[in-house]
Amino acid sequence: MPYVNIRVTREGVTAEQKQQLIAGVTELLVRVLNKKPATTFVVIDEVDTDNWGAGGESLTVIRKREAAAG
Repeated sequence: MPYVNIRVTREGVTAEQKQQLIAGVTELLVRVLNKKPATTFVVIDEVDTDNWGAGGESLTVIRKREAAAG
């Protein structure tokens, strides 16, 4: 009974993209590990950019700096 957790920043991931991720991960586990789709669980967590950091800064700060420079 596989459980896969995908975390992405909350920056406009569409319902269609999420469905593609769920289907793709499920298919991969069926193909590679011979797992049953009905018992394969995929959870997508969307994280606010204030709560996701890299290089000592939140992604909110990084995105604002990139937008100002761009």
